[in-house]
Amino acid sequence: MSLAIHPDKFNQFESTAQAMVEGSGKEPGTLGYDFYLGADRKTCRLLEHYADADAVMAHLSGPVVQQLVPQLLQSGSVTGFEVYGDPGATAAKGLAGFGAQFFGTWHALGR
Repeated sequence: MSLAIHPDKFNQFESTAQAMVEGSGKEPGTLGYDFYLGADRKTCRLLEHYADADAVMAHLSGPVVQQLVPQLLQSGSVTGFEVYGDPGATAAKGLAGFGAQFFGTWHALGR
């Protein structure tokens, strides 16, 4: 997910992002949940990696998405959303509502 941080909202964005990382780390099947900050401190990327579709659903129905994402969106805006691999039909339907673009596995090493 690509995000733009609102002017004068960096501290709020940072606090919420840290809470999201901590919360996601407690969710079953979360393999990676990493924010990358642009040098301008105005843009950010969130890369998420889950063990399977059940882990994606656990994340989407859990407190990080249900409580913290709305807080994050008070200090930043989604500028792009890409999903790689198969998140499962239920998750895909929900993510499509956020404007997600889907990329299915094509050629992969499969690690």
